[in-house]
Amino acid sequence: MGSKNNGRTTLEVGADGVAVITIINPPVNSLSPDVLYSLKESYDEALRRDDVKAIVVTGANGKFSGGFDITSFNGMQSGQVEQPKLGFVSVEIVSDTLEAAKKPSVAAIHGLALGGGLEVAMACHARISTPTAQLGLPELQLGVIPGFGGTQRLPRLVGLTKSLEMMLTSKPVKGEEALGLGLVDAVVSSHELIETARQWALDILARRKPWVATLYKTEKLESLGEAREIFNFARAQARKRAPNLKHPLVCIDVIEEGVVAGPRAGLWKEAEAFQVLLKSDTCKSLVHIFFAMRGTSKVPGITDRGLMPRQVRKVAVLGGGLMGSGIATALILSNYTVILKEVNEKFLEAGIGRVKANLQSRVKKGKMSQEKFEKTISLLSGVLDYESFRDVDMVIEAVIENVSLKQQIFADLEKFCSPHCILASNTSTIDLNLIGERTKSQDRIVGAHFFSPAHVMPLLEIVRTKQTSPQIIVDMLYVGKKIKKTPIVVGNCTGFAVNRMFFPYTQLGLFLVERGTDVYRIDRVITKFGMPMGPFRLADLVGFGVAIASGMQFIENFPERTYKSMLVPLMQEDKRTGEATRKGFYSYDNKRKPSPDPKLYKYIEKSRSISGVAVDPKFVKLSDKDIVEMIFFPVVNETCRVLAEGIAVKAADLDIASVMGMGFPPYRLEEWTKMYGEFFKPCAFLAEMAAKGAPLSAPVEQAKSRL
Repeated sequence: MGSKNNGRTTLEVGADGVAVITIINPPVNSLSPDVLYSLKESYDEALRRDDVKAIVVTGANGKFSGGFDITSFNGMQSGQVEQPKLGFVSVEIVSDTLEAAKKPSVAAIHGLALGGGLEVAMACHARISTPTAQLGLPELQLGVIPGFGGTQRLPRLVGLTKSLEMMLTSKPVKGEEALGLGLVDAVVSSHELIETARQWALDILARRKPWVATLYKTEKLESLGEAREIFNFARAQARKRAPNLKHPLVCIDVIEEGVVAGPRAGLWKEAEAFQVLLKSDTCKSLVHIFFAMRGTSKVPGITDRGLMPRQVRKVAVLGGGLMGSGIATALILSNYTVILKEVNEKFLEAGIGRVKANLQSRVKKGKMSQEKFEKTISLLSGVLDYESFRDVDMVIEAVIENVSLKQQIFADLEKFCSPHCILASNTSTIDLNLIGERTKSQDRIVGAHFFSPAHVMPLLEIVRTKQTSPQIIVDMLYVGKKIKKTPIVVGNCTGFAVNRMFFPYTQLGLFLVERGTDVYRIDRVITKFGMPMGPFRLADLVGFGVAIASGMQFIENFPERTYKSMLVPLMQEDKRTGEATRKGFYSYDNKRKPSPDPKLYKYIEKSRSISGVAVDPKFVKLSDKDIVEMIFFPVVNETCRVLAEGIAVKAADLDIASVMGMGFPPYRLEEWTKMYGEFFKPCAFLAEMAAKGAPLSAPVEQAKSRL
């Protein structure tokens, strides 16, 4: 059960007879097995000592506790670390030691009380919080449910509806809101926190404050009939939101058990369910993703050099279109001063209007006050020339995908920007060496590939050439973190990593459609599998112009792995170019709601005729499983090539464990290669893995749960 963190708790008894138990396990005071054992020992000591009247539980260095130590999950899942006996934590420690103690306890919460941290706090007889402390149960993000009694105590403090919302969405609440919900009993400033908690504990002892075990509170619980309606609604919503995930439904079942059969029965059902879910493929996948996301900012040969990021205060964005305005929005939301450049007043006004619309959307949703809107938009200014670029720290070019235009822009930037300025391009496909060909600044040219909408999507692809300096990469990683993006550093090639990996996604859709698989069925199957949208709905969203520009780059560099369909060009001729024109693979109403369009089939027939492809009965009757495999395994194959070519330096950055682990053996790809050509030929990397006996089927659920 030992933890490499060697976390612990300390116990200090004051003259007032209050024992303060402090959780110490940097950086977030996670509840490793060592900490949990120490917490029980500290409690037992406090209960034994005659000089202790009451107890306060808190965390060191401004944080209560970030929850259970996730690094312990891997050991428990692999069997290398012994899993606690059933109910050891939730029943023996949290319920029978903390909550059932004969001396009152108060949790003093600052910073964060998440997961197991909040569960420990809820077992105390009262909770005092700072206004900005975050309290929540985010366990479902890791494929498990709260395992220290949270499924039973949270509903008894805030009611069923709010507790289900907090658990199923994993969204925390701040101290002020928690007070209104009844999750905490008082909110005070950080410098008053411990003293207030001490006095509150003594008041409980003197019966001036209620001494009630949270587990047995009932006033917030609805009647059984109302509760069943709430549970049924929650199940319907969970199935709709995540049809492939089972643990949200398990969470609802466990909460319901406590309401119907009593909290003690609920605790035991929670403990049993937690142990089962901990070893599920979904949990293993989501834990992998948790650590992979945190590892993307560690780049061998770059971030281990001791380089410090330089300060970036002022950023220029070239182009106020969809991408440029989104990038500008992301930057000003993180307090960067931004200059937006366009070629004329009309385009500039439109670009600034898009940024304002992005911010106003946040105001309408209650995510931003009008005062904050005014302050944020004041960080943005518009220009029509390069004169004000002389003191910017970074430029992000986001104009159309035109090589000669980008080359001219970067030649101009070299003249007007200072020698320390980072020169970044948002290109999604064009070789950065080509973009910087007319400059002498290749060492500070870098790709900053955002995903649309740039102010919403969390990924930032940082693309380096062989000339890009390590300092520029360190700077970009820092900027990415500041604007709340997950950065992935990749090498320079056609499509870089993400677009290159997913180019086969739509290609395979076209391949199947021309052989008889229904276009809308493909989208339904892929969406059911877990993707936000199928390949054809995605093509409509990004627009055929972008798709074709990306496709041409891929075709030029990898002709043997390209399926040449005439369907999209035929549609383009009739101005069917996607959602923006209200018709593409789908038709769109005034609210841009997509509907299948019967007119599409005439374009499919014409494309078949030009390509000389006939409908194949077996493609008409493909199973859902076959559709998923034929769409995704060429994606897996391309991903392996990206890794093998060194475009990515770490498998985790591409989430190889998830994407490659579709459970599909290379021999099936070989079979498809013989029947349908090079498009399905396994790359050398995949074939080598198969030759070594690598278990390609193991992580299939990892990909499903992520997608």
